Amino acid sequence: MNQVRLNAGVWRSRVLKFPDAEGLRPTSDRVRQTLFNWLGQELTGKTCLDLFAGTGALGFEALSRNASNVTMLELAKAPFQALVQNQRLLDATKADIRQADALKFLAENTQRYDIIFCDPPYHKQWLDKLLPHLAAHLSDEGWLYVEAEYALKSDSDWQVVKSGKAGQVYYHLLQPLIAPPPATPV
Repeated sequence: MNQVRLNAGVWRSRVLKFPDAEGLRPTSDRVRQTLFNWLGQELTGKTCLDLFAGTGALGFEALSRNASNVTMLELAKAPFQALVQNQRLLDATKADIRQADALKFLAENTQRYDIIFCDPPYHKQWLDKLLPHLAAHLSDEGWLYVEAEYALKSDSDWQVVKSGKAGQVYYHLLQPLIAPPPATPV
């Protein structure tokens, strides 16, 4: 099993174990530190959605920093099972872990979140499919965090507020430019 260590909060230095799986890339310590510096170290009361939870590092890190709840989606069986095991290890009662497809979840769910983490598998055009739907799932003043194999630029729908690069990973903090309509099930 591979492992990743949580950076801060109530579970600081706790280790999450995860299997090898195609496309699974844990967000590095450095990138997670930068992200949570951008968001603020304390996430008390924030609701989060982790669309491609993978190792669970982003979602569990948010819970460790007092997010009120995090919905974590992971479709692949082995990483999903590891997420459930890590939830038990941490006694993470505020984690809602689901074995689900991100697009299907967004189509069927109307909940809005304060923070959405989006780190999809690379080279599969996930962002083209997801970005048109994500603004409707953000609360007012909500944030979208995106990791990609390329740099994103602001466009007519999204403003890139902050961005960086670590190795081959480009990471971004975005906000919608127009207030989104409420999410409606498809």
